[in-house]
Amino acid sequence: MSTTTRRQFVSLLGVAAAGAAVAACGKAGDSNAAAVGGAKTTTLRYQGSVGQVTPPELAQDLGYLGNVKLKWVGNTISGPQDIQSAATGQTDYGGAFNGAVAKLAAAGAPITAVIGYYGVDKDAYSGFYVLNDSPIKGARDLIGTKVGMNTLGAHSEAILDIYLSRNGLTPADIKKVEPLVVPPITTEQSIRQKQIEVGVLGGIFRDKALATGGIRKVFSDFELLGGFTAGTYVFRDDFIKKNPDTVRTFVSGVGKAIEWARTTPHDQVLARLTKIVQGRGRNETADALKYWKSYGVAGKGGVIVAKEFDTWITWLEQQGQIPKGKVKASDVYTNKYNSFAAGGQ
Repeated sequence: MSTTTRRQFVSLLGVAAAGAAVAACGKAGDSNAAAVGGAKTTTLRYQGSVGQVTPPELAQDLGYLGNVKLKWVGNTISGPQDIQSAATGQTDYGGAFNGAVAKLAAAGAPITAVIGYYGVDKDAYSGFYVLNDSPIKGARDLIGTKVGMNTLGAHSEAILDIYLSRNGLTPADIKKVEPLVVPPITTEQSIRQKQIEVGVLGGIFRDKALATGGIRKVFSDFELLGGFTAGTYVFRDDFIKKNPDTVRTFVSGVGKAIEWARTTPHDQVLARLTKIVQGRGRNETADALKYWKSYGVAGKGGVIVAKEFDTWITWLEQQGQIPKGKVKASDVYTNKYNSFAAGGQ
């Protein structure tokens, strides 16, 4: 099982973030010139997820993106990696946990969040799961354990740290809980084979594991914080300046897709998502989609509110990962390009 320690990740993120501003400003003469300071573009390069349909992919299939086209360049399981790719010009947009977005912005990367795309609700939540016979019942039992999650420095690690802190663990205790990177597709297997004591499971991976049985939840992000939009899509600032109409079409189209998924009968949504996966030729299966329930976005059409960043900025400051006052929520996001922000659709 491939793993990455917390210290290794923080170091890598710091290096990537420090170079993001230079990379975003220095690529005008390369193959990405259309996206970075060159001609305008209506084609957006992006990374997807195996066996899953992102809101932009759904928007494109529904015809909500107009003349804007998506160009898939590969898959990722890491939000921080996805937004770093956008910041450095390898892709045109990327999505991540709002804390990771704030951290990258605080490091000087010229990016702006424009729409929420995933969140937490009663159906779309991530739980921290153990085997049924595990002795782990609460926060203090996690000391000395390995906790598998899709990436470090993002949603799951923040939730874990907040849970441990709220339940009385000291900073020294918390350091003894070891987050490890485990791909979502193999997290269930890693729990069952006892390669890790705890695994974070959400969405289709969670429901598939629960259907098999033999595991139980210790706690979830929904139980800890209630419903909220957790992640946003970002563009580079120079891309937005050069392509405001493309960004506006993309954002409003994705907002429409989020609302379509929220208001359309569940069986119809599943049928549409399944058709998309089966028709795109990426050597993947749509089997897990039968467990899909919700994107979990709180705001109508993905409209962002300040508290969805404030929570994580405070956490990052408390963790010493960004200087206090270095970044404010208003510096990180805008609803300017979202038609739903003004009561439209």
